[in-house]
Amino acid sequence: MRILISFILLVSIQSCLGQEEKENASDNSLKTTKTNAEWKQELSAEAYYVLRESGTERAFSSPLNNNEESGIYVCAACKTPLFKSEHKFDSGTGWPSFDQEISGNVTISKDGNGFYGYEEHCATCGGHLGHVFDDGPKNTTGKRHCINGVALNFIPKE
Repeated sequence: MRILISFILLVSIQSCLGQEEKENASDNSLKTTKTNAEWKQELSAEAYYVLRESGTERAFSSPLNNNEESGIYVCAACKTPLFKSEHKFDSGTGWPSFDQEISGNVTISKDGNGFYGYEEHCATCGGHLGHVFDDGPKNTTGKRHCINGVALNFIPKE
């Protein structure tokens, strides 16, 4: 019985240590790498939740959803240009939507839980942006990049 309890304690301790390392690790394949502690210092709580924990902001909560100015939408974490205003459209979903990304600056991968289909991340820092769907404008790409506004900063065209 003591051996079983010792084994369970050892596994629990190793698991906790591994989780701490994982939380403080950064992905070396990305161009911008920071620890979670560094991201927490730089981002608001909501931006951290979306960009680093793959959260979703409440629909219709972002002022960028109704933004109609010309310019570029950049990653709120690392400032990488992600979307052009000319590709933005009103999807009626409550999140800023685009029919295409700036090539090479967004990565798309299968959603871990399979519910949303495909997740989008900033190719520079790995920040979670939102999801991409095949129900966008048929006269362009047919794609709807449904993006959390808190994951973006807008730079107006001068």
